[in-house]
Amino acid sequence: MKILTYTTLYPNAAAPLHGIFVENRLSAMLATHPDIEAQVVAPVPWFPLPWECFRGYAQFARCPATETRRGIKIVHPRFPAIPKLGMSIAPTLLYAATIGTVRRLLADGFDFDVIDAHYFYPDGVAAAMIARSLGKPVTMVVHGSDITLLPRFAIPRWQIKVAARWASSIVTVSRSLKENVAAVGVPRDKIGVSPNGADLSRFYLADRGEIRRFLGLQGPLLLSVGALIPRKSHEILISALPLMPDVRAMIAGTGSEESRLRALARRLGVEDRVRFLGAVPQEKLCALYNAADAMVLASSREGWASVLMESMASGTPVIASAVDGTPEAMASPDAGIILPERTPEALANAVRRLLSAPPDRARTRAYAERFSWARTIEDHVQRLRSSAACRHRVSAAAPITGTN
Repeated sequence: MKILTYTTLYPNAAAPLHGIFVENRLSAMLATHPDIEAQVVAPVPWFPLPWECFRGYAQFARCPATETRRGIKIVHPRFPAIPKLGMSIAPTLLYAATIGTVRRLLADGFDFDVIDAHYFYPDGVAAAMIARSLGKPVTMVVHGSDITLLPRFAIPRWQIKVAARWASSIVTVSRSLKENVAAVGVPRDKIGVSPNGADLSRFYLADRGEIRRFLGLQGPLLLSVGALIPRKSHEILISALPLMPDVRAMIAGTGSEESRLRALARRLGVEDRVRFLGAVPQEKLCALYNAADAMVLASSREGWASVLMESMASGTPVIASAVDGTPEAMASPDAGIILPERTPEALANAVRRLLSAPPDRARTRAYAERFSWARTIEDHVQRLRSSAACRHRVSAAAPITGTN
């Protein structure tokens, strides 16, 4: 079987951690199914200048046109991202900028059996338009705000509903997200659930004492892993530190909020207890998880955060907000503590509770082992095979780009 993975959420040489969970899922699938061949089309917003002064935008310019990662071939066509025109035109722009790339792949001999689209909007809608144009089946994977946030807007909601009609199947990473998809009007029997897993060989129990000595750590340590963007809410962790004078924190990630978060730490007088680590490669995260007493995830939205499984697979419990799929991922005391509310006070109370009676790290690891990639991959592969077998055709009779 040949699959075309289509998504704007995929790592590249300039942004190696962007959408790493999609790459991890695809890599795990190919590692266990040698009969599957994959090609990735990962569009990147067009930006003309690679200069550092443009910060995140410069990454778009530095992204190569083609590359190979983990043995997978990837094409990065550019598409225009025009904020002032609003989000409703995004799928059309994405489709127009990438249909030529997909046609060239077909002409070059990669006659794929199914499109595996990740992120419902605009990616999944654009993928449905491509599938309709080429007479190919498409399966969509829903990851989070693509279904919890965007359907609040009338035109994206209508586009999502129509695109879902043309999908052979839809997969969500949590039961919570399945309810969100059903609320848009998609039949429940068309929606499956396949949570993100963890690479149990990359994240494991290590010698915690040795790691902490190497890093020069003393006292309780909290770790937060995630982009420095508003919905990750790192400010809750920083704001809790004055309530926990003996606790230190490390924050791994980059993003637009870094200056504001650093300023907050200075204003609260805790800058000496917060270390901003920047982007941390996956191969170095395991040591950080093992060194921490807990991993904090205070996000306002999360489909099924991979960092939850990574931390627990490393034996480190999690303190997390009760949003979307997170309670499903932490359905045992061995996983950690779910916050009753997203406030610094609630976080500080949860930290004190966990430090006074921490779960056994081996039990936390054992809990994470329930969420290896194996079960998720088998389910997803069966859906892709079913889609490819039925050769679902997307009709031109119902346009996706207009309004209702």
